Amino acid sequence: MADDAFAALLPLGWDDGWAAALADVGPEARPARVLQHHGAGLVLAFDDGPRTVMFTVRLDPEPTVGDWVAVVDDEVVTVLPRRSLLRRRATSGGEQQLAANVDRLLLVCGLDRPVKDGRIQRGTAIAHDAGAEPVVVLTKAAGNDVDPEEAAREVRAGNPGVPVLVTSVREGIGIDDLQELIAGRSVALLGESGAGKSSIVNALLGTEVALTGEVREGDSKGRHTTTTRELHLLADGGVLIDSPGIREVGLVTEAEAVEDTFPEIAEVAETCRFSDCSHEGEPGCAIRAALEAGEIDPVRFERWKAYRAEAEAAQVLANPVEARKAGKRFAKMAKEAQRRKGRR
Repeated sequence: MADDAFAALLPLGWDDGWAAALADVGPEARPARVLQHHGAGLVLAFDDGPRTVMFTVRLDPEPTVGDWVAVVDDEVVTVLPRRSLLRRRATSGGEQQLAANVDRLLLVCGLDRPVKDGRIQRGTAIAHDAGAEPVVVLTKAAGNDVDPEEAAREVRAGNPGVPVLVTSVREGIGIDDLQELIAGRSVALLGESGAGKSSIVNALLGTEVALTGEVREGDSKGRHTTTTRELHLLADGGVLIDSPGIREVGLVTEAEAVEDTFPEIAEVAETCRFSDCSHEGEPGCAIRAALEAGEIDPVRFERWKAYRAEAEAAQVLANPVEARKAGKRFAKMAKEAQRRKGRR
């Protein structure tokens, strides 16, 4: 059983594993979970309540919402080893941490706008990269011309193996199912602005803690009512991490996370005659045979290729040595192309 001295943290996910990690820091260390990150400081949940602790030392990794940290004399001294990390490619090209120690990722899609399989598949890859379970949550099921059950069938068909839940906060549809999904777990929300994340947070917490905004009638786009990631504790156990709406979901995942997102394609690819098959017409290509036989969805195949290339490129950029090698290869290819052009 987790240390009784910190029993008040049990609803936030404290357990024997975290207690063992804290013991490695030292007997004077106290645990806390990151509720919010405010640049120069952290809002932390201690066993005796939340409070803000300012940064005094640079930490690697830098804490993010959902992290467990060790605190000594009101100073965060280390981030306890993470069990998972949700991350995406930032607009700057680097890596952006979304949330740590998440068990499930709710991919929130509003039925007042087109539901895009590509966006769901990117979110699914992010979840698999973190070792979290992806779940699609279709919101705003009432008050639209869209048949919610038909929409759910289409999402299931386009994303095999990913659970899909239909909800409407105003009518209370699907809220009990959401509570069951979150009970005793750490769950994060991911979706566009106006998709209904804040309404879900308010419904699950039973109070208006997150601002909800109107959406434009023309394109159903919403304002960024949530401006920072924040961890909420649910009354019946479990935590919910809300985050600002994300317009683009860039991948910095391992290639294996993409394979987990398209398992039926990855399984066929393993039977190709050549291990380095590019699936562009090589002899013995099992993928091409399956495409011609109608056994693989061509749209999913094209996304599988694109996401694999994106993930591999991100890994190269994350490794300075490999990035230099890739740059040299590109320069050589460009030079050769110019040489061939000059011969014409």
